Amino acid sequence: MNSLNLDSKKTALVIIDLQNAIVGMNTAPHPAAQIVENSKKLAEAFRAKGAPVVYVRVDLNDLLKFPVDEPHNMGDKPIPAVASEIAASAGFQPNDILITKRHWGAFAGTDLEQQLKSRGVDTVVLTGISSNIGVESTVRQGTGFGFAFVVVEDACSAQDADQHRFAFEKTFPRLARVRKTDEVISALA
Repeated sequence: MNSLNLDSKKTALVIIDLQNAIVGMNTAPHPAAQIVENSKKLAEAFRAKGAPVVYVRVDLNDLLKFPVDEPHNMGDKPIPAVASEIAASAGFQPNDILITKRHWGAFAGTDLEQQLKSRGVDTVVLTGISSNIGVESTVRQGTGFGFAFVVVEDACSAQDADQHRFAFEKTFPRLARVRKTDEVISALA
């Protein structure tokens, strides 16, 4: 594994789906509270270096719907808007960037690419829930826009440990660098 050096002038932290409805789920292998805490710790380090911090949420009442074999069942009543809001415990600050998405990945149909490129960002550090859904989709989309990624293993989790493990052992090493929270903080200059 090669060493990690992150230029705070060219690196952003993107935090996926730490919103009320999602941080209340059971996650594995790491509990959601740990994902929130590690993401918050990273956000504080990035802000201290003047690097952009981006929180991404999904609008649960405005999801894109496609004909699929296993549709996500959200019921037939509107979901309270508070479910789509970033959880207070996640540490969103007024100067952070907020992106609202309608699908799994944070780039599709949003201005995330422009927000990052207008700030000179070429590297994205990524955290969030779920490893194999929102996080993985964002990495896949973002590499297509030319961004390099660092995915923070102990600041991500999934709905079960096997899904998380597969993403971190098979997918992410081919698309990104995989590191732990403390390694990223140490590498941020």
